[in-house]
Formats: sequence, C-alpha cells, structure tokens
Amino acid sequence: MIVSSIASFGRYCLFMGQVFRKPEKWKVFFQRLVLEISKLGVDSIPLVIIISLFIGAVITIQMVINTVSPLIPSYSTGLATREILLLEFSSSIMSLILAGKVGSNIASEIGTMRVTEQIDAIDIMGINSANFIVMPKIVGFVLFVPVLCVLSMFMGLLGGWFISEFTSMISVENYVFGIQSFFNEWYVWYGIIKTLVFAFIISSVAAYYGYFVKGGSLEVGQASTNAVVSSSILILLADVILTKVLLQ
Repeated sequence: MIVSSIASFGRYCLFMGQVFRKPEKWKVFFQRLVLEISKLGVDSIPLVIIISLFIGAVITIQMVINTVSPLIPSYSTGLATREILLLEFSSSIMSLILAGKVGSNIASEIGTMRVTEQIDAIDIMGINSANFIVMPKIVGFVLFVPVLCVLSMFMGLLGGWFISEFTSMISVENYVFGIQSFFNEWYVWYGIIKTLVFAFIISSVAAYYGYFVKGGSLEVGQASTNAVVSSSILILLADVILTKVLLQ
C-alpha cells in the first residue's frame, strides 16, 4: 500500500508537470478558461448560497440555545457565528461540499473522455492533452473559488440575521453588535488562502483520477468516487497544516 501510494504521488507530480506548461494557443486557453469558470464556479453559486444560509441559521440557533448563562453576554452569539463561518465553515466545510460537486464533475468528464478515446485523439494530433483539458479547469476553479468563499461568509451571516430578525431568540442589535465585535480582518484572508489551496487539491486530484482511468463506464464511476474521497482526506490534512502555519 505504501509503495502504491508513493507511485501514485510520483505519477501525480509528473502529471502536474505536464499540465502546467505554456499553452500552445493562448486564445484557445482563455476561451476554455471562461467556460470552466462558468461551469465549475458560477454554477456552484446556488449551492453555496443555500447551504451557507441554512448553516448560518443553524449555528445561530445552536449558539443561542447553548449560551443561556447570565455570565455570557448576549452578543456572543453573533461573535461565535462569525468566527465559525470565517475560520472553518466557509473554507474547509464548504470545500468538502464542493469536492463532491466539482471534483466528481471533473473526474467523470475527463474519465469519459479517456474511455471514449477522445484524449488519445488529442494526443495523436500532437496536442498536450493534459495541458489542453486540465489546466483551464484547475486555473478557472482556483481563480473563482475566493468569490464562493466570501459569498459563503456573507450568506452564512445573513442566515443568522434572518433568525434574529424573524424570531425572538436574539435581538438584531445584539446579533449585529456581536458580528462587529473584536473583528480580525486576517480571519477573512485566512479563509480565502485555505480555500485557494483546497480548490487546487479538488481540481488537480479529480483531474488526475479522471485522466488515468482504464476500462469503461464502471471505472469512470469508481474514479469519480476515489477522487472525492482522496480530495476530502487531503483537504482535512491541509486544513490542519494551514491552521498551524497561518494561525500560530
């Protein structure tokens, strides 16, 4: 198992070296880049909005329920909701969710191209298929994912605001005051930096599994599953390392 993992990592590194080369035609690259940003990034906006709204609302409700002590100020609900969203949910948890959507999409699309011999046809024409197919996906998703991260932060806080506005659990004044209290701008940048790393892991690992598929449609499905599982594990590992490096 160890030998197999080392061999896979080596092949992944060689694959990335093949991917990140100068495109033969920049015009074609930018056309595909815009397409991938739309497909992988813009199409993920509804999912991010819905999940972030509900998670922000749930966090607020749980904080209100579990901070009933008179020793804890009422504005701590907004403060805790903000910290949870900025530090962990909008970067790490949202990336795990996107690994299921974006990662499986990339792996299945490239894997289908492999089993239907479309990649072989591109190679026969003398084109670097890894660069032509994979690089726009990785660059496009990494470029757009900060937008999804910031949007998730905003919508999560908005979800908490809905709870304060339309229920009597916490007043709007206390919630807003909690959001504004002891704000650390670095936490926003910290979340964005983590999301950039996670986006690269999601797109590159999914592309790797899809590119080296062998077999038929069954193997494409297995590659898609393996891509999601592997990228999720790597995201959690990277989360621990980045948290230690960026917040020490």
